[in-house]
Amino acid sequence: MASALLVQPDTKFIHDVMQSGGGDLKKCYQCATCTSVCELSTESRPFPRKQMIEAQWGLKELLMADPAVWLCHNCGDCTATCPRDARPGQVMGAIRGEVIKRFAFPRFMGTLVSNPKALPLLLALPVAILLAIAVWPVHPGALAGWEFAFMFPQGRLEPLFFSVSALVGFAFAFSVVRFLWALRASGADGPLLPGLVPVLAEIATHRKFSKCTVDKDRYPGHLLVFSGFMGLAAVGTVIGIGTMVGVMHTPLATFSPFKVFANVCALVAFVGAMLLIASRIKDREARTASTYFDWFFLLVLANVVFTGILSEALRLAQNHAWMYPVYFVHLTLILALFLYAPYSKFAHIVYRTVALAATREGRKPLIVTQDSGSTETLADNRS
Repeated sequence: MASALLVQPDTKFIHDVMQSGGGDLKKCYQCATCTSVCELSTESRPFPRKQMIEAQWGLKELLMADPAVWLCHNCGDCTATCPRDARPGQVMGAIRGEVIKRFAFPRFMGTLVSNPKALPLLLALPVAILLAIAVWPVHPGALAGWEFAFMFPQGRLEPLFFSVSALVGFAFAFSVVRFLWALRASGADGPLLPGLVPVLAEIATHRKFSKCTVDKDRYPGHLLVFSGFMGLAAVGTVIGIGTMVGVMHTPLATFSPFKVFANVCALVAFVGAMLLIASRIKDREARTASTYFDWFFLLVLANVVFTGILSEALRLAQNHAWMYPVYFVHLTLILALFLYAPYSKFAHIVYRTVALAATREGRKPLIVTQDSGSTETLADNRS
């Protein structure tokens, strides 16, 4: 006699997914077209049909620990071919947002960052921190020249950002440990460290994004944003350490290799962000399905780069009226980007990396031999 399976739907989770971008979840009638057309769905980890069923049933715990949720890159191929307009890609994105909120440390921050009503509060915190360490106001008569160091003397900003980075790193580490425990409990048995090298190489090249056939702008847009941001983070770290130990002094010379490299990275990231924003605006489907959670990270990142470029241009032009206010806005946005990284869409890169490495995605599916002599893959049992 077959054992009974007790299903206890989490109705709040269903509501949260539908409110977070998966509003068409209930339209799905399980035709499996989405899984059939997805180039990223694998035999060992099929999606998104399985996840659509679980979301409809409110099986939150299964989805929170399902690595396949992170294999989806929201290409839009499944959404474009869905005969019921159920938008599986957007549902998967909403589930990922719920995963971030679930494992966030501290947990209330995940809820806060995903709430548009909390935006004034989220921006007020970095503003207050910067005002506390700024030399304010700037008195033009006492200055021999116009440099940003007159607003934030050297030795104040660098410790602040390194301290924030350490705090964010701790929050990420705690969140990822909880996420990894959930993956292990669900059967993900891949060794994490050996799996990181190929996964990081894959993420660095954004190879999977190139398989998208509907929204082709996502590939160059994501690759440019990722490359530009990582370049800026690297050069910013080097300059920050160099300034703190006294071997570098800002502002750097206009044609300093570090400054030239940073400017190139800023332009690369800005072009990538504009591609992604333009893609969302021109695509009615993406524009309609986009949520505050999607836009928060993208717009903050785009404005970080824009205000950075504008700040440098205003300093070179010695525009006294605007250079300091724009620079202050620039620093506020950078601080917000870092402070809320573990709770925004920024966290995707960390959770996806861990999920891919822990499941050793790409390996051959496990073959199970039955008593009858027939064989089936593990994916056949799980789907």
